[in-house]
Amino acid sequence: MLSLSSLATRRALRVLCLGAHYDDIEIGCGATLLRLAAERPVDVTWVVLCSNAARAAETRRSATRFLRGARRRELRIETLRDGYLPAQWSQAKDIVESLKQLRRPDLIFTHERDDRHQDHRLVCELTWNTFRDHTIFEYEIPKYDGGLGQPNLYVPVKPVVAERKIAHLLAAYGSQRAKRWFSTETFMALMRLRGLECNAEGGFAEAFHLRKLTI
Repeated sequence: MLSLSSLATRRALRVLCLGAHYDDIEIGCGATLLRLAAERPVDVTWVVLCSNAARAAETRRSATRFLRGARRRELRIETLRDGYLPAQWSQAKDIVESLKQLRRPDLIFTHERDDRHQDHRLVCELTWNTFRDHTIFEYEIPKYDGGLGQPNLYVPVKPVVAERKIAHLLAAYGSQRAKRWFSTETFMALMRLRGLECNAEGGFAEAFHLRKLTI
């Protein structure tokens, strides 16, 4: 449930971000997080389920960049095996269930339900299993498998914010820069397309799937 008072007042907006892998959150909603932190106080809990020591170091660098404007930030990096998340269902379930101990989030970012990556789909499923009456924005990740759908929620961002998102990603994830898809062109193209769809004044936007909204 989205509380109008949480949006109207200047109290910090409590945001929970869940990602299957080390760079998912930044790719899916990085520009939106930058915009939120610039416009109002935010408290962000950032949770990554699959990682290792090398990737965790990159994630910490990235989260520090993206959450520099946040009032408070907490980073949780788990060590489940990348690509095998459905086989680690019980461990993943325990991790997501443990997040109930947090103060109630006003807004949750997670993967899109119909994402073609099995790890992404499971994180979305567990998010909805655990948070039954929360406001959940499902973000999209470009990939070789395709599968980008038709989102129904758009967050316009200024060109400078879109550029900052990409700069942070490329600076933090040196291990990914050799991959052909991990590029300025990929990230900029998707934000430009979503900006076109919502007629964003600055031409750029991030898009989400909103399944249910209670006000």
